[in-house]
Amino acid sequence: MSDWDDWQWQLANRIDTSDKLERYVELTEDERRGVEEASKRFTWAVTPYYASLMDRRDPRCPIRLQAVPTADELFDDIGVPDPLDEGKHSPVELIIRVYPDRLAFCVGNRCAVYCRYCLRKETMMGKPEQDFSDERVGEGIQYIQEHPEIRDVLLTGGDPLLLPDERIESIIARLRALSHVEVIRIGSRTPCTLPQRITPQLCRMLEKHHPIYLNTQFNHPREITPEAEKACALLAGVGIPLGNQSVLLRGINDNAAVMKKLCRELMRIRVRPYYIYQCQILSGTRHFRTPIECGIEIMRNLQGYTSGLAVPKYVLDTPYGKIPIAPNYVMGREGDEMVLRSWDGKLWREPNPLSKETPLPLVEAEPALEAESCALCDCCALHE
Repeated sequence: MSDWDDWQWQLANRIDTSDKLERYVELTEDERRGVEEASKRFTWAVTPYYASLMDRRDPRCPIRLQAVPTADELFDDIGVPDPLDEGKHSPVELIIRVYPDRLAFCVGNRCAVYCRYCLRKETMMGKPEQDFSDERVGEGIQYIQEHPEIRDVLLTGGDPLLLPDERIESIIARLRALSHVEVIRIGSRTPCTLPQRITPQLCRMLEKHHPIYLNTQFNHPREITPEAEKACALLAGVGIPLGNQSVLLRGINDNAAVMKKLCRELMRIRVRPYYIYQCQILSGTRHFRTPIECGIEIMRNLQGYTSGLAVPKYVLDTPYGKIPIAPNYVMGREGDEMVLRSWDGKLWREPNPLSKETPLPLVEAEPALEAESCALCDCCALHE
Protein backbone atom coordinates (compact mmCIF):
# COMPACT_ATOMS: atom_id res chain seq x y z
CA MET A 1 0.00 0.00 0.00
CA SER A 2 1.59 3.25 -1.15
CA ASP A 3 0.12 5.35 1.70
CA TRP A 4 1.10 2.96 4.51
CA ASP A 5 4.25 4.93 5.38
CA ASP A 6 2.40 8.25 5.50
CA TRP A 7 1.72 9.08 9.15
CA GLN A 8 -1.20 11.32 8.27
CA TRP A 9 -2.78 8.46 6.30
CA GLN A 10 -2.32 6.25 9.35
CA LEU A 11 -4.16 8.78 11.53
CA ALA A 12 -6.90 9.36 8.96
CA ASN A 13 -7.52 5.60 8.79
CA ARG A 14 -7.42 4.76 12.48
CA ILE A 15 -9.59 1.89 13.63
CA ASP A 16 -12.42 2.88 15.96
CA THR A 17 -15.17 0.29 15.40
CA SER A 18 -15.44 -3.47 15.78
CA ASP A 19 -16.04 -3.89 12.07
CA LYS A 20 -12.83 -2.06 11.17
CA LEU A 21 -10.88 -4.00 13.80
CA GLU A 22 -12.04 -7.33 12.37
CA ARG A 23 -9.99 -6.66 9.27
CA TYR A 24 -6.98 -7.36 11.50
CA VAL A 25 -8.18 -9.74 14.24
CA GLU A 26 -10.87 -12.36 14.74
CA LEU A 27 -12.92 -10.90 17.58
CA THR A 28 -14.72 -13.22 19.95
CA GLU A 29 -18.31 -12.37 20.87
CA ASP A 30 -17.13 -11.29 24.33
CA GLU A 31 -14.53 -9.01 22.74
CA ARG A 32 -17.02 -7.48 20.34
CA ARG A 33 -19.45 -6.80 23.18
CA GLY A 34 -16.62 -5.38 25.28
CA VAL A 35 -15.50 -3.05 22.51
CA GLU A 36 -19.02 -1.73 22.04
CA GLU A 37 -19.65 -1.15 25.76
CA ALA A 38 -16.23 0.18 26.88
CA SER A 39 -15.95 2.58 23.96
CA LYS A 40 -19.10 4.36 25.19
CA ARG A 41 -17.12 5.52 28.22
CA PHE A 42 -13.49 5.64 27.11
CA THR A 43 -11.99 7.00 23.89
CA TRP A 44 -10.33 4.42 21.71
CA ALA A 45 -8.57 4.26 18.37
CA VAL A 46 -5.76 2.17 16.90
CA THR A 47 -3.50 2.92 13.95
CA PRO A 48 -3.52 0.36 11.14
CA TYR A 49 0.21 -0.07 11.74
CA TYR A 50 -0.23 -1.00 15.41
CA ALA A 51 -3.20 -3.24 14.59
CA SER A 52 -1.02 -5.08 12.08
CA LEU A 53 1.21 -6.21 14.95
CA MET A 54 -1.66 -8.02 16.67
CA ASP A 55 -2.00 -11.79 16.65
CA ARG A 56 -5.09 -12.37 14.56
CA ARG A 57 -6.42 -15.33 16.55
CA ASP A 58 -5.09 -14.85 20.08
CA PRO A 59 -7.20 -12.55 22.30
CA ARG A 60 -4.35 -12.62 24.87
CA CYS A 61 -1.92 -11.08 22.37
CA PRO A 62 0.12 -8.42 24.25
CA ILE A 63 -0.44 -5.85 21.49
CA ARG A 64 -4.15 -6.54 21.37
CA LEU A 65 -4.52 -6.30 25.16
CA GLN A 66 -2.94 -2.84 25.23
CA ALA A 67 -5.13 -1.30 22.54
CA VAL A 68 -8.50 -3.08 22.28
CA PRO A 69 -11.22 -2.07 24.78
CA THR A 70 -12.76 -4.85 26.84
CA ALA A 71 -15.66 -5.15 29.26
CA ASP A 72 -13.08 -5.51 32.06
CA GLU A 73 -12.63 -1.75 31.90
CA LEU A 74 -16.15 -1.27 33.24
CA PHE A 75 -15.59 -3.25 36.45
CA ASP A 76 -13.11 -1.65 38.83
CA ASP A 77 -14.03 -1.36 42.49
CA ILE A 78 -11.11 0.85 43.60
CA GLY A 79 -10.00 2.71 40.47
CA VAL A 80 -10.31 6.51 40.39
CA PRO A 81 -10.31 8.91 37.41
CA ASP A 82 -7.27 10.94 38.54
CA PRO A 83 -5.03 8.89 40.86
CA LEU A 84 -2.26 11.52 40.80
CA ASP A 85 -4.58 14.42 41.64
CA GLU A 86 -3.24 16.25 38.62
CA GLY A 87 -6.07 18.74 38.81
CA LYS A 88 -4.77 19.90 42.19
CA HIS A 89 -1.27 20.30 40.76
CA SER A 90 -2.34 22.59 37.93
CA PRO A 91 -1.53 26.25 38.75
CA VAL A 92 -2.77 27.24 35.29
CA GLU A 93 -4.53 25.27 32.61
CA LEU A 94 -2.28 22.80 30.72
CA ILE A 95 0.47 22.92 33.38
CA ILE A 96 1.03 20.10 35.91
CA ARG A 97 3.63 20.93 38.53
CA VAL A 98 4.75 18.63 41.34
CA TYR A 99 8.49 19.32 41.59
CA PRO A 100 10.39 22.54 42.30
CA ASP A 101 12.46 22.74 39.12
CA ARG A 102 10.36 21.05 36.42
CA LEU A 103 6.84 20.60 35.17
CA ALA A 104 4.68 18.88 32.58
CA PHE A 105 3.15 21.00 29.83
CA CYS A 106 0.11 19.36 28.16
CA VAL A 107 -0.02 20.67 24.60
CA GLY A 108 -2.67 18.35 23.15
CA ASN A 109 -4.96 15.45 23.97
CA ARG A 110 -4.73 13.22 20.91
CA CYS A 111 -2.75 10.00 20.65
CA ALA A 112 -2.08 7.67 17.75
CA VAL A 113 -3.34 4.76 19.88
CA TYR A 114 -5.42 5.25 23.03
CA CYS A 115 -3.80 2.82 25.43
CA ARG A 116 -6.29 1.07 27.67
CA TYR A 117 -4.24 1.81 30.83
CA CYS A 118 -3.57 5.50 30.02
CA LEU A 119 -3.30 7.70 33.10
CA ARG A 120 -5.44 10.42 31.50
CA LYS A 121 -7.97 8.18 29.71
CA GLU A 122 -10.89 9.64 31.67
CA THR A 123 -9.71 13.19 32.36
CA MET A 124 -8.17 14.31 29.07
CA MET A 125 -7.83 11.88 26.19
CA GLY A 126 -9.90 12.77 23.16
CA LYS A 127 -12.13 15.25 25.03
CA PRO A 128 -13.31 17.70 22.35
CA GLU A 129 -14.17 20.39 24.89
CA GLN A 130 -10.57 20.83 26.04
CA ASP A 131 -8.83 23.97 24.83
CA PHE A 132 -5.28 23.78 23.45
CA SER A 133 -5.48 27.05 21.55
CA ASP A 134 -2.61 29.52 21.13
CA GLU A 135 -4.11 31.51 23.99
CA ARG A 136 -4.10 28.56 26.40
CA VAL A 137 -0.61 27.45 25.36
CA GLY A 138 0.52 31.06 25.76
CA GLU A 139 -0.78 31.10 29.33
CA GLY A 140 1.30 28.03 30.07
CA ILE A 141 4.43 29.62 28.61
CA GLN A 142 3.70 32.81 30.55
CA TYR A 143 3.58 30.76 33.77
CA ILE A 144 6.96 29.21 32.96
CA GLN A 145 8.39 32.65 32.16
CA GLU A 146 7.24 33.94 35.55
CA HIS A 147 8.92 31.08 37.41
CA PRO A 148 12.67 31.19 36.71
CA GLU A 149 13.26 28.17 38.95
CA ILE A 150 11.76 25.99 36.18
CA ARG A 151 14.71 24.58 34.24
CA ASP A 152 13.14 21.44 32.73
CA VAL A 153 9.89 21.28 30.73
CA LEU A 154 8.22 18.06 29.61
CA LEU A 155 5.91 18.38 26.60
CA THR A 156 3.16 15.83 27.01
CA GLY A 157 -0.57 15.43 26.73
CA GLY A 158 -1.75 13.46 24.66
CA ASP A 159 1.12 13.01 22.29
CA PRO A 160 2.93 16.23 21.31
CA LEU A 161 4.23 14.66 18.10
CA LEU A 162 0.72 14.43 16.68
CA LEU A 163 0.89 18.19 16.23
CA PRO A 164 2.20 19.52 12.90
CA ASP A 165 5.94 20.22 12.74
CA GLU A 166 5.30 23.97 12.61
CA ARG A 167 3.18 23.89 15.76
CA ILE A 168 5.74 21.83 17.66
CA GLU A 169 8.54 24.17 16.62
CA SER A 170 6.55 27.24 17.61
CA ILE A 171 6.08 25.89 21.15
CA ILE A 172 9.69 24.76 21.50
CA ALA A 173 11.05 28.05 20.14
CA ARG A 174 9.01 30.03 22.67
CA LEU A 175 10.35 27.87 25.48
CA ARG A 176 13.91 28.18 24.14
CA ALA A 177 13.54 31.98 24.34
CA LEU A 178 13.36 31.62 28.14
CA SER A 179 16.94 31.58 29.40
CA HIS A 180 16.15 29.55 32.52
CA VAL A 181 14.65 26.63 30.54
CA GLU A 182 17.70 24.41 30.11
CA VAL A 183 16.12 21.13 29.03
CA ILE A 184 13.08 20.30 26.93
CA ARG A 185 11.75 16.77 27.03
CA ILE A 186 9.09 15.21 24.80
CA GLY A 187 6.91 12.32 25.90
CA SER A 188 5.73 10.43 22.83
CA ARG A 189 4.64 6.90 22.06
CA THR A 190 4.75 7.47 18.30
CA PRO A 191 8.08 5.59 17.85
CA CYS A 192 6.11 2.53 19.02
CA THR A 193 2.55 3.04 17.79
CA LEU A 194 3.09 5.34 14.77
CA PRO A 195 6.78 5.18 13.78
CA GLN A 196 5.92 6.74 10.41
CA ARG A 197 5.55 10.04 12.29
CA ILE A 198 9.31 10.20 12.91
CA THR A 199 10.31 11.80 9.62
CA PRO A 200 13.67 13.27 8.61
CA GLN A 201 11.99 16.69 8.47
CA LEU A 202 10.76 16.39 12.06
CA CYS A 203 14.19 15.29 13.26
CA ARG A 204 15.98 18.14 11.49
CA MET A 205 13.60 20.60 13.13
CA LEU A 206 14.13 19.15 16.62
CA GLU A 207 17.90 19.12 16.10
CA LYS A 208 17.89 22.92 15.89
CA HIS A 209 16.64 23.23 19.48
CA HIS A 210 18.96 21.05 21.54
CA PRO A 211 19.10 19.88 24.23
CA ILE A 212 16.00 17.87 23.36
CA TYR A 213 15.31 14.54 25.08
CA LEU A 214 12.58 12.08 24.13
CA ASN A 215 11.02 9.40 26.29
CA THR A 216 8.85 6.83 24.58
CA GLN A 217 7.01 3.71 25.70
CA PHE A 218 7.55 0.17 24.52
CA ASN A 219 5.94 -2.45 26.77
CA HIS A 220 6.66 -5.71 24.94
CA PRO A 221 9.47 -6.99 22.67
CA ARG A 222 6.94 -7.58 19.88
CA GLU A 223 6.59 -3.81 19.53
CA ILE A 224 10.23 -3.43 18.48
CA THR A 225 9.82 -3.78 14.74
CA PRO A 226 12.03 -2.66 11.83
CA GLU A 227 9.79 0.43 11.52
CA ALA A 228 10.22 1.29 15.20
CA GLU A 229 13.96 0.70 14.98
CA LYS A 230 14.19 3.06 12.00
CA ALA A 231 12.23 5.76 13.85
CA CYS A 232 14.52 5.53 16.88
CA ALA A 233 17.60 5.59 14.65
CA LEU A 234 16.40 8.81 13.01
CA LEU A 235 15.95 10.47 16.41
CA ALA A 236 19.23 9.18 17.81
CA GLY A 237 20.96 10.18 14.59
CA VAL A 238 20.29 13.86 15.25
CA GLY A 239 21.58 13.63 18.81
CA ILE A 240 18.32 13.14 20.73
CA PRO A 241 18.86 10.86 23.75
CA LEU A 242 16.06 8.30 23.95
CA GLY A 243 14.59 6.75 27.08
CA ASN A 244 11.82 4.22 27.59
CA GLN A 245 9.09 4.29 30.22
CA SER A 246 7.29 0.95 30.38
CA VAL A 247 4.18 0.26 32.42
CA LEU A 248 4.02 -3.02 34.33
CA LEU A 249 0.92 -4.74 32.93
CA ARG A 250 -0.55 -8.08 33.91
CA GLY A 251 -0.50 -10.60 31.10
CA ILE A 252 1.73 -8.40 28.95
CA ASN A 253 5.12 -7.89 30.60
CA ASP A 254 4.73 -9.05 34.20
CA ASN A 255 7.50 -11.61 34.14
CA ALA A 256 11.26 -11.27 34.23
CA ALA A 257 11.94 -13.06 30.93
CA VAL A 258 9.74 -10.71 28.90
CA MET A 259 11.03 -7.59 30.65
CA LYS A 260 14.64 -8.66 30.25
CA LYS A 261 14.17 -9.30 26.54
CA LEU A 262 12.42 -5.94 26.17
CA CYS A 263 15.25 -4.08 27.92
CA ARG A 264 17.90 -5.81 25.83
CA GLU A 265 16.05 -5.08 22.60
CA LEU A 266 15.66 -1.45 23.61
CA MET A 267 19.40 -1.17 24.17
CA ARG A 268 19.98 -2.67 20.74
CA ILE A 269 17.98 0.12 19.09
CA ARG A 270 19.68 2.81 21.22
CA VAL A 271 16.82 3.42 23.65
CA ARG A 272 17.82 3.44 27.32
CA PRO A 273 15.37 1.64 29.65
CA TYR A 274 14.48 4.45 32.06
CA TYR A 275 11.40 3.62 34.12
CA ILE A 276 9.06 0.73 34.81
CA TYR A 277 5.88 2.27 36.18
CA GLN A 278 3.63 0.43 38.57
CA CYS A 279 0.18 0.43 36.96
CA GLN A 280 -1.95 3.12 38.62
CA ILE A 281 -5.13 2.67 40.65
CA LEU A 282 -6.90 4.15 37.66
CA SER A 283 -10.51 3.65 36.61
CA GLY A 284 -10.85 0.67 34.29
CA THR A 285 -7.42 -0.87 34.86
CA ARG A 286 -8.09 -3.54 37.50
CA HIS A 287 -7.35 -6.30 34.99
CA PHE A 288 -3.91 -4.77 34.25
CA ARG A 289 -2.68 -4.18 37.79
CA THR A 290 -0.12 -6.45 39.45
CA PRO A 291 1.03 -6.56 43.08
CA ILE A 292 4.03 -4.30 43.73
CA GLU A 293 5.85 -7.46 44.88
CA CYS A 294 5.71 -8.65 41.28
CA GLY A 295 7.65 -5.59 40.13
CA ILE A 296 10.21 -6.01 42.91
CA GLU A 297 10.80 -9.61 41.86
CA ILE A 298 11.25 -8.55 38.22
CA MET A 299 13.84 -5.98 39.32
CA ARG A 300 15.62 -8.66 41.34
CA ASN A 301 15.85 -10.72 38.15
CA LEU A 302 17.20 -7.84 36.08
CA GLN A 303 19.96 -6.56 38.35
CA GLY A 304 23.07 -8.61 37.65
CA TYR A 305 21.41 -10.68 34.94
CA THR A 306 21.78 -8.04 32.23
CA SER A 307 23.85 -4.92 31.65
CA GLY A 308 23.37 -2.20 34.22
CA LEU A 309 22.53 0.18 31.38
CA ALA A 310 19.58 -2.07 30.56
CA VAL A 311 18.13 -1.99 34.09
CA PRO A 312 15.40 0.65 34.48
CA LYS A 313 14.18 2.16 37.73
CA TYR A 314 10.93 0.75 39.08
CA VAL A 315 8.72 3.57 40.36
CA LEU A 316 5.29 4.26 41.76
CA ASP A 317 3.92 7.62 40.68
CA THR A 318 1.92 9.36 43.40
CA PRO A 319 0.46 12.83 44.04
CA TYR A 320 3.76 13.49 45.89
CA GLY A 321 5.89 12.54 42.89
CA LYS A 322 7.64 9.35 41.80
CA ILE A 323 8.76 6.96 44.54
CA PRO A 324 11.51 4.46 43.59
CA ILE A 325 10.83 0.85 44.58
CA ALA A 326 13.70 -1.63 44.68
CA PRO A 327 14.80 -4.88 46.29
CA ASN A 328 16.72 -4.30 49.50
CA TYR A 329 20.40 -5.11 49.06
CA VAL A 330 21.53 -3.45 52.31
CA MET A 331 21.07 -5.94 55.13
CA GLY A 332 22.37 -3.69 57.90
CA ARG A 333 25.41 -2.92 60.05
CA GLU A 334 27.32 -5.40 62.18
CA GLY A 335 29.87 -3.49 64.22
CA ASP A 336 32.40 -1.96 61.87
CA GLU A 337 31.06 -3.82 58.84
CA MET A 338 28.18 -3.17 56.50
CA VAL A 339 26.41 -6.33 55.37
CA LEU A 340 25.07 -6.32 51.82
CA ARG A 341 23.48 -8.92 49.59
CA SER A 342 24.74 -9.37 46.01
CA TRP A 343 22.53 -9.76 42.96
CA ASP A 344 22.74 -13.58 43.26
CA GLY A 345 22.08 -13.75 46.99
CA LYS A 346 25.60 -13.89 48.39
CA LEU A 347 26.39 -11.84 51.50
CA TRP A 348 29.28 -9.40 51.54
CA ARG A 349 30.70 -7.67 54.59
CA GLU A 350 32.31 -4.38 53.68
CA PRO A 351 34.69 -2.88 56.28
CA ASN A 352 33.02 0.41 57.12
CA PRO A 353 34.15 1.57 60.58
CA LEU A 354 32.57 4.50 62.29
CA SER A 355 34.79 7.04 63.99
CA LYS A 356 34.62 10.52 65.37
CA GLU A 357 35.90 11.76 62.04
CA THR A 358 33.18 9.95 60.07
CA PRO A 359 30.07 9.78 62.25
CA LEU A 360 26.69 8.76 60.96
CA PRO A 361 24.94 11.83 59.56
CA LEU A 362 22.21 13.19 61.76
CA VAL A 363 19.07 14.05 59.85
CA GLU A 364 16.51 16.16 61.62
CA ALA A 365 12.94 15.42 60.72
CA GLU A 366 11.27 18.29 58.94
CA PRO A 367 7.86 19.36 60.19
CA ALA A 368 4.97 18.44 57.93
CA LEU A 369 3.87 21.29 55.70
CA GLU A 370 0.45 22.71 56.25
CA ALA A 371 -1.67 22.40 53.13
CA GLU A 372 -1.97 26.14 52.67
CA SER A 373 1.79 26.69 53.05
CA CYS A 374 2.76 24.52 50.07
CA ALA A 375 3.81 26.71 47.20
CA LEU A 376 3.25 24.08 44.51
CA CYS A 377 0.03 22.34 45.43
CA ASP A 378 -2.49 22.06 48.24
CA CYS A 379 -2.04 18.42 49.12
CA CYS A 380 1.59 17.40 49.28
CA ALA A 381 4.63 17.96 51.44
CA LEU A 382 7.20 16.14 49.34
CA HIS A 383 8.55 17.46 46.05
CA GLU A 384 11.78 15.51 45.69
